[in-house]
Amino acid sequence: MRALIAKRVDSGTPDTSEISDLAAAAGYTVVGEITQSRRADPALQIGEGKAEELAETAAATDATTVIFDNRLGPYQTYNLGQLLPEGVEVIDRFTLILEIFGQRAQTRKAQLQVELAELRYELPRAEAKTSLAKRDEHPGFMGLGEYDESREQDIKDQISRITDELERIEQTEEHRRERRRNSGFDLVALAGYTNAGKSTLLRRLAADLDVDENEDLHPDLDSTAESQDKLFTTLGTTTRRADIDPRDVLVTDTVGFISDLPHWLVESFKSTLDSVYRADLVLLVVDVSEDIDDIHEKLVTSHDTLYERNEAPIVTVLNKIDAVGDAELEEKREALSALAPNPVTVSAREGTNVDALLDRIDSELPDWEEERLVLPMTDETMSVVSWIHDNAHVDDVTYGDEDVLVSFEARPAVISQARSRASELQTATPESA
Repeated sequence: MRALIAKRVDSGTPDTSEISDLAAAAGYTVVGEITQSRRADPALQIGEGKAEELAETAAATDATTVIFDNRLGPYQTYNLGQLLPEGVEVIDRFTLILEIFGQRAQTRKAQLQVELAELRYELPRAEAKTSLAKRDEHPGFMGLGEYDESREQDIKDQISRITDELERIEQTEEHRRERRRNSGFDLVALAGYTNAGKSTLLRRLAADLDVDENEDLHPDLDSTAESQDKLFTTLGTTTRRADIDPRDVLVTDTVGFISDLPHWLVESFKSTLDSVYRADLVLLVVDVSEDIDDIHEKLVTSHDTLYERNEAPIVTVLNKIDAVGDAELEEKREALSALAPNPVTVSAREGTNVDALLDRIDSELPDWEEERLVLPMTDETMSVVSWIHDNAHVDDVTYGDEDVLVSFEARPAVISQARSRASELQTATPESA
């Protein structure tokens, strides 16, 4: 697939680096680009003369697709398709992102989210086809498709069906999160823009063998987390167990944030972020090697997204310090101090300062409490002691003739469960004669 990149900005010099990376991530070979600095043309997005140049360049480069970094309306897509050589498709930034999501979606949830986003994108275009058909025009060019009077209602029905199914999946996942908490797990989520290094950091934090040991208890834990210098490597969520003694910590990597996303696309993938919103701690991962203005803008957007529903503390992780010098790192820390007052600096690729990050995670997570329980000696007592060993950090167990004294540290939820189990043992003990 040969792609021609097009981008218009109101003023300044258009930057096509991100859209080119997105095109490459979708499997396109970029064969050229057309840019323009001017106000948007309602009919074509770019000016008429520039649109003609775009058509000539598409023919000269044998492009199969023209990818706009701007958002195209249905009529702009139609009008551009009329000018381009026959067979050349016109897509915009958001159609491209959906293509990538569709290629990467592996779980049922991710596939549903992609389908929902595609339907929300298609709905206004279905309405446009109706309008064009009423004017006796032919809207079948370049992505608008043929007119079908029933299509608009079909889309609305499918959106409703998928939304209901995603809600059911989210209820199941929320029950799973609660079971993990009740089993003594702290939940940490990685958030941040795509390509910030979240998947690489997850691999650094993970204790691989522990994942396999808990496979029966938590069969959804992934044993691997793909790390590539590639946009959207992680589309669904990937959960690994981190080794932070004495805690049991589960770390989840999620789909990366992307700049300039429309509301309908954010809404479609909102449930993916629930693992962030419901975490005990959020690690906001930033690529510190980027330009300071870009980092600042991404931090502001990330905070807006997270603070909308998130209640957990947020720790900013400045990643890729191996790619910047000490002076530049210090300068950026100072410039970002208002948004990231006490960041942790790491290199996930090199493993630098990962131990400091683990210590920070431990200090930010809810404090454990100490407890001493006296358990009567019954047939069920040893199973309760074993449960406490599995879900808490046991300091001491003293066995008497008629009871067992267990001293341990754990999350408040685990201590509450341990007390409940101890109480059940007391209730089950026959009264002394």
